[in-house]
Amino acid sequence: MKVFVTGGTGLIGRALVKGMLSDGYEVTVLTRQPLESYGRLQYVQSFSDIPEGLDAVVNLAGAGLADKRWSDGYKREILDSRITLTRDLVDQLSVKGMPKVFVSGSAIGFYGAHEHASFTESDSAGAGFSANLCADWEAEARRAESEVTRLVLLRTGVVLDTAGGAFPQMTQSFKFGVSSWMGQGSHWLSWIHIEDMVAAIRFCLENDHVRGPVNMTAPEPATHRAFADAVSQRQPTLLKLGMPAPVMRVILGEMADELLLTGQRVLPTVLIEQGFQHNYPDIVTAVEKLV
Repeated sequence: MKVFVTGGTGLIGRALVKGMLSDGYEVTVLTRQPLESYGRLQYVQSFSDIPEGLDAVVNLAGAGLADKRWSDGYKREILDSRITLTRDLVDQLSVKGMPKVFVSGSAIGFYGAHEHASFTESDSAGAGFSANLCADWEAEARRAESEVTRLVLLRTGVVLDTAGGAFPQMTQSFKFGVSSWMGQGSHWLSWIHIEDMVAAIRFCLENDHVRGPVNMTAPEPATHRAFADAVSQRQPTLLKLGMPAPVMRVILGEMADELLLTGQRVLPTVLIEQGFQHNYPDIVTAVEKLV
């Protein structure tokens, strides 16, 4: 399979590209840095260098939502790195030739935050910056869909991996003997282990019956407090401490309420119905692998 990947040097992209190369894929990765190509892996720095005859495109690019405080400038960067990039990508593919399948990133922030409700792929968009971002991002990706091109939208939860992302930040205090969580810890964490994330993307790529929105989460969401308890079982602590919500709002501003102090219970209904098997269905099993 001949695949073009954006975001191929990020947390998910690196793991995905590594696996695809091991299985004989030809992979071209869009990158801002000049990197040396080798074998079946090619790096390009411009959409104008997209190869022709692609079987698939995997669009994972985007500035990290939790990398910086949400200033007006950084919010524009978040939008441009997803919405504008996806628009430009689809425009270029319409000239170069559309692939058989277009897999594009999104996030569970699409549904907005809710304390009690459970969300599946059939639910509509919520409210707030994250929800609006995801809805607009998906709208640009939908322009690629046609009788020729199958579209898959990856509504991704919190990806757990020791190599980066949220997990090292969420477990940093445990190294100092402190079990911590954000706010009261009762809000939902819809997560997925990195190995399941990569396997699920491959599942979407390789199975023609998968199309449309797909929730990339584990079957059993956990609360933030349950996550902390699972880590404590593997890495004993002397103190348990919730990070006060007012303090987090002062430090992180809008991002605290959108990403860290609220959550949503998101279920991977499409993956399960289509026969995908999670290796890490619950938070205890995942943490046992990670810690």
